[in-house]
Amino acid sequence: MDTRAATGHEDVAEAVDGAPAPDPVPTVFGRPLSRRWGRVVAALGGLVLFASFQPVGWWPLAFVGPALLFVALRGRRAKTAFTYGFAFGLALFAPLIFWLSNLGWAPYIGLTVAESALFGLLTMPVPALLRSRAWPLWAVAWWIAVEAIRGREPLGGFPWGRLAFSQADSPALGWAGVAGAPGLSLIVVLVPVALAWLVLADGAWGRRGAAAMLAGSVGLVAAGPLLLPARSGGGPEVTVAAVQGNVPKARNLEEQTRVKNVTQNHVNVTEQLAADVKAGKVAQPDLVLWPENATDTDPRFALGDLRPMIDAAVNDIGAPVLVGAILDGPGDRPYNAGLMWRPATNADGTPQAQPGPGEWYAKRHLVPFGEYIPMRDVIGGLGDLQLIPRDFQPGPDKPQLFHVGPIVLADTICYEVGYDGNVRSTVTPGANLMVVQTNNATYERGIQAGQSQQQLDMSRIRAVEHNRATVVVSTVGISAIVAPDGTVLQKTGLWEPDYLVAKLPLRDGTTLADRVGYWPELAICLIAGVGVLRTVRWDRVGARVRRGRGTPVG
Repeated sequence: MDTRAATGHEDVAEAVDGAPAPDPVPTVFGRPLSRRWGRVVAALGGLVLFASFQPVGWWPLAFVGPALLFVALRGRRAKTAFTYGFAFGLALFAPLIFWLSNLGWAPYIGLTVAESALFGLLTMPVPALLRSRAWPLWAVAWWIAVEAIRGREPLGGFPWGRLAFSQADSPALGWAGVAGAPGLSLIVVLVPVALAWLVLADGAWGRRGAAAMLAGSVGLVAAGPLLLPARSGGGPEVTVAAVQGNVPKARNLEEQTRVKNVTQNHVNVTEQLAADVKAGKVAQPDLVLWPENATDTDPRFALGDLRPMIDAAVNDIGAPVLVGAILDGPGDRPYNAGLMWRPATNADGTPQAQPGPGEWYAKRHLVPFGEYIPMRDVIGGLGDLQLIPRDFQPGPDKPQLFHVGPIVLADTICYEVGYDGNVRSTVTPGANLMVVQTNNATYERGIQAGQSQQQLDMSRIRAVEHNRATVVVSTVGISAIVAPDGTVLQKTGLWEPDYLVAKLPLRDGTTLADRVGYWPELAICLIAGVGVLRTVRWDRVGARVRRGRGTPVG
């Protein structure tokens, strides 16, 4: 008998002797789930997961979205699973990265469709995984493997949408210091897998197992605060200032790229900070941080008054200033860099041995279609992409640490904060303080859809992951000072000139996440690979058995 004809569900497969028994007709609380409703449930899962991220920020919804996807995929075929995964991805990424439409509809639609299609392809093995008796294990490992792949491919990957990045305000946050962002995602995904198991379980034993897993996973989430680092103490303290100079909120990208007074804005706010220090309103900073792209020309060699302007501001504040700068690079390919600029004389009257511009760190993980254009000869003239006339040069693999008195500063520039290896490699050589320099003006100039907030949440997770105070400094906001436990101590608003000053601890040593590095993620990916190979093998055995019996194969 053709099982599909009897049930009306074309995706259901028959049992195979010796192989894991396939699931019955996919149901939700006992009701059959048609293919159309399955696609709706999958899309709803993606939309629910989006709402766990900023700008909505309802982090508990991260426990629900993936569960809906797993429920929808039960009993389906790989081809149908692709459409479900694509629907889930589209519902997640379309609102999550809507801020990219400020750069143009072509890059926004292109990235949304590409990420959704990739997610759909990676979802194709899931129905086979769900037919295994050990499917909760395979499902957890599969999710972490998907995040690992998306964070690396294509074009260097795109890590937005990781479960970990929705959890900056969650009790689970402390797990970031144990196994990094992948470990935090692992703790989170245990809950939706347990919820899906509870919905799909057949019989009392299955429901008891699902209930036990749910209770255990919720307990792990609740234990997160016990793992958070201390907010203060643990080393010497220094005073750090972040300067947000602001830029004109231009009506279009072309107008914004022609703005020439960005450096002057940051000079003005720095001079206001210096005046307030002299008036006793705020403490004298040991270090001042400017954002990414505070200058759009190499200030070391620029003609005119650019270098004297920065020199005057640095000497006025009497402290080294990390300047976000575009530096000349080889072959007419510039660097996007953080450049340390030191005063002739410190605030305490001691002279600097080497005043002026000095060492620099260049961004290593460049933004495709932002800092370089893949296939430039083919698509470089389309829309706003033509406003990116040249590709940037990635910085050296070995990161530059900045030494300012007791401070050993690790610099991360904008997009790099989403990549585990980038941030880890700047901290583990001995940094005791972190800065994230960013320029969000492009993504906030029209439709404000949470890009700055999403990036701030990533920075908060990195602070916990590496047990380091972290300063986020932006041209237009949100700039923030983050304690090692992820707490936002101070922050600015969007599109306003401002500065922040705070006393921060300098932390030595490494977290467990620093020490284990990418090995836990790799191990989980191998588990996922074993699960996929095992279930695909059983599916092929089952297909051969059904063909031998003359049974139609669904």
